Amino acid sequence: MPRKKTKKEVVQILDLLSEIHPDAHCELVHSSPFELLIATILSAQCTDVRVNIVTEAMFKKYNTPDDFKNLSIEDIENMIKTCGLYKSKAKKIKETSIILSNKYEGEVPDSLEELVTLPGVGRKTAGVVLSNAFGVPAIAVDTHVFRVSNRIGIVKESTPEKTEFALMKAIPKDRWTNSHHLLIFHGRRICKARKPDCDSCNVTDYCNYYKTDIQNKK
Repeated sequence: MPRKKTKKEVVQILDLLSEIHPDAHCELVHSSPFELLIATILSAQCTDVRVNIVTEAMFKKYNTPDDFKNLSIEDIENMIKTCGLYKSKAKKIKETSIILSNKYEGEVPDSLEELVTLPGVGRKTAGVVLSNAFGVPAIAVDTHVFRVSNRIGIVKESTPEKTEFALMKAIPKDRWTNSHHLLIFHGRRICKARKPDCDSCNVTDYCNYYKTDIQNKK
């Protein structure tokens, strides 16, 4: 049974991931906390590439809570249709915009507690906004972060939320945000869901998946 990684090993893994992904960053294009919030809501079960295509056109016309508050749900649906789950996302964007306009004077709150009260905003979305728009250390656990961190063995958890809290304990706080990006880039480029490219990976010496599933088969 693979043992849990020590804090020193976790830092060494992050250092190696930094070498292979020096460009790791938030790939959702935005120019304000509100734009990032909307883009992150749209990114659920959708690629950042597709979201950026949609928001590039949309944000030229509408980029504030007041703008979206005054749009019909059907108008929003038509603009975001190619992002998938568009009916649900349009409803959440409309409702969130109304709350931000009426309760927060059009500003996005910068606390986790307030963000997660908004429609369509869970811990992952809140973490993305806090870390990238406000510089608040956070580890947002999407499908890539969940898969890669558990595969390597940085943590061993059964849910995204448990993974988030375990990563917060395992990783130095000043590296939370960057670690989020590193794990996402590694998941997109190398440690893919169906067929991880272990030959191109530089953390195989630490990886539980590689040691138990790949080496044993060899």
